[in-house]
Amino acid sequence: MLRQQVADGRRALRDQYLQHPNCRLLLHRHTRLIDRAVKAVWSESGLAGAALVATGGYGRQELYPCSDIDLLVLLPGELPDSGRERVERLIGTLWDIGLEIAHSVRTVQGCVDAAAEDITIQTTLMEARFLAGSRNLFRELVERLHAAVDPAAFFKAKKLEQEQRHAKHQDTPYALEPNLKEAPGGLRDLHTVQWIARASGIGRRWGDLVANGLIERLEARQLARHEAAFQDLRIRLHYLAGRREDRIVFDFQNALAQQFGDVDTPERRASEAMMQRYYRAAKTVTQLNTIVLQNIGDRLLPRPEEAPRTLNERFRMRGEFLEAVDEKLFEREPHAILESFLLMMQHHELRGMTAPTLRALWRARFLVNARFRRDSLARLMFLHMLQQPRGIVHEFRRMNMYGILGRYLPEFGRIVGQMQHDLFHVYTVDQHILMVVRNLRRFTMTEFAHEFPLCSELMSGFERHWLLYVAALYHDIAKGRGGDHSDLGAADVRAFARRHGLSEEDSALVEFLVEKHLALSHVAQKQDVYDPEVVRAFAERVGSERRLVALYLLTVADVRGTSPKVWNAWKAKLLEDLFRAARRALTGEPLERDAALAEKQAEATRLLRLYALSDGVKDRLWKQLDTAYFLRHEPQEIAWQTRNLHYRVDTPSPVVKARLAPFGEGLQVMIYTPDREALFARICGYFERAGFNIVEAKVHTTRNGYALDTFVVMGQGREAHYRDMISMIETELAAEVQSQAPLAPPRGGRLSRRVRHFPISPVVDIRPDERGAFHALQIVASDRPGLLYGVARVLARYHVNLHTARINTLGDRAEDMFLVSGEALANPKTVLQLEQDLLKELSLTPQPAAPVPETALH
Repeated sequence: MLRQQVADGRRALRDQYLQHPNCRLLLHRHTRLIDRAVKAVWSESGLAGAALVATGGYGRQELYPCSDIDLLVLLPGELPDSGRERVERLIGTLWDIGLEIAHSVRTVQGCVDAAAEDITIQTTLMEARFLAGSRNLFRELVERLHAAVDPAAFFKAKKLEQEQRHAKHQDTPYALEPNLKEAPGGLRDLHTVQWIARASGIGRRWGDLVANGLIERLEARQLARHEAAFQDLRIRLHYLAGRREDRIVFDFQNALAQQFGDVDTPERRASEAMMQRYYRAAKTVTQLNTIVLQNIGDRLLPRPEEAPRTLNERFRMRGEFLEAVDEKLFEREPHAILESFLLMMQHHELRGMTAPTLRALWRARFLVNARFRRDSLARLMFLHMLQQPRGIVHEFRRMNMYGILGRYLPEFGRIVGQMQHDLFHVYTVDQHILMVVRNLRRFTMTEFAHEFPLCSELMSGFERHWLLYVAALYHDIAKGRGGDHSDLGAADVRAFARRHGLSEEDSALVEFLVEKHLALSHVAQKQDVYDPEVVRAFAERVGSERRLVALYLLTVADVRGTSPKVWNAWKAKLLEDLFRAARRALTGEPLERDAALAEKQAEATRLLRLYALSDGVKDRLWKQLDTAYFLRHEPQEIAWQTRNLHYRVDTPSPVVKARLAPFGEGLQVMIYTPDREALFARICGYFERAGFNIVEAKVHTTRNGYALDTFVVMGQGREAHYRDMISMIETELAAEVQSQAPLAPPRGGRLSRRVRHFPISPVVDIRPDERGAFHALQIVASDRPGLLYGVARVLARYHVNLHTARINTLGDRAEDMFLVSGEALANPKTVLQLEQDLLKELSLTPQPAAPVPETALH
């Protein structure tokens, strides 16, 4: 009966809330519902002399729909065995009626001791609320706990706890699936302020902080409004999930947006609009949390009186903090807003700003307006900030947190908190931009030179490298507006350069970088970077060595700033190889095709000598290889393959060799076998089953009709794991390429949540190359297990021959490029049908599989 009453009551509360949402009322009524059930069970427990106490969120009467119910069974003394049985029966009965109980059983002294040792327990017990049993025992607990509180120690402990919690969430509220309870700027940051205020005797409500001069009435209203908004979100999340869920995961973002009335537009999804509001609210909470805690800290932990050190007529240094000479400074001289951040950059001994200065800065942010942006002194100061040797990233992040950066650059303000559902960015646009600035800054710092030696070397010789920071600020600033964000961003940075008086040369550079910031990565990942014609065309497009260096530095910083998963050694090598080749072309040292061929062959011959192989051993194999082979392979690859094949050029059996990839990650696998039908599909199928991702495929057919293919594959695990897999791959793959069994259907696998909820529309493009000898096939799709194998099976049905494959995975987004040929490609109708079949294969909706004949795919 009681179980049914609880279930019916919760169902009624849910229906009422979704019809007429009122957070406080729902949390209060849910608490009262559970109170009645818990008291009814307690009345049958027989625990005389004990008390039943609500703690934590249940104690403060904020019981969310699916939250645990925190209970303390408070004992007058140690329990006899019969008492333990009663407690176990009590807890068991509470679970039986459908309550998820988080319980503790302690005496008053046990509670005091536990609170002294653990700040989390102390905080939970601060919320103690009497439910049933002995009131005197409960009163003793409250008095003992209150007497034991040391406000200063409690403040330090909670502040440290908050720092640790923030670190767990990467110190940012801008995760794409944020935890609205625990992440920076979430509910727990609001609770922390309330707990500290309560322990310090200030009060329990936001109005109490106003009365004590810690915040202003407007700030109290903002905190209350954001608290209510987060409570509403959390309640809806629990109802949508049907369980305790505090992360705004992709699975529920669309449903939440619909509940809030957001709709999709051509520029952005409804969920993006909803999440942007959340991020901006979390940013405000982070700001106010910082100000309030600093104010309380100044009261609880007053610093020793020491004379402030004057920095100039507007600012001074008080201890380790920057302080404005008076709180009206920013209203009187608005340009001092930017000057405060400039001083933070220039004085490394400063740890922050004093609480009054922070509050004054927060109040004055609206003075950064159109008139402010026209002020020549403000413009000069902003340029001066970009040219500082230290502190740029930290202070730009601080400016973003306090809304100053987005007001000085309104185009930046529009993308604050804007999500990117392109399946490889894991940060909001503003956080990604600041991450790119951070990556560029690291290239200037000698202590990080070991990370990217070439980038550090190039940056050290690049005059006015601060221009790269300007390009970084603007490269994605037009995301979400519709249209090409590169073109729109280029127009924005051109206006910035004009306003700030950049020279014609510098203006042209930053505009080029923003407009073409994707060019280097696109060519490196989608074209043959070892083809001199490709290199020459790219170099002509760039135009100068200075532009090339700048574009390379920005590209490396940009790719590294999308997601930790996107950057790898293979992508690094592609970008560096293209950069070096284009640089030779631009500096007057172009390698013509014959010269490049001779240079690679000479280096490969030198490497063979290191293995005591004579110059003649290579001839038998090299006679079967054409120019394209030598241009597409590095000298060490040529030498490795020659060492393994020179004595078995006409072998009837497959030769499969694997080694650790020479550029750092994964395995490089070579397959040499008489060419046969559907060979590429068969190899891809093997790697899919073995759990490897293909990141590069070089496909070559020798003059004597052998396939000589090289794959770079990556899996999970350290280098030792890869080394252990070499023998298995060599044995199993050799057997697979000889198999006569039909091609198995793709095994598939689990899609990531991000792909499930924010898939991208697949793209297939087939067109002849500039020489007319081959066709270029480009696919863009949501990545998933077996994707490449599925594509290979479709190509097999159309008798399409594969010559090269460029596999490029950016997070959950696949962008692959193939060079193909075949009679089917000469018929426009057949090409259209092939494109349609490929689109079906790339679709996330399962399609009926057509039979795959064993046709010439290689």
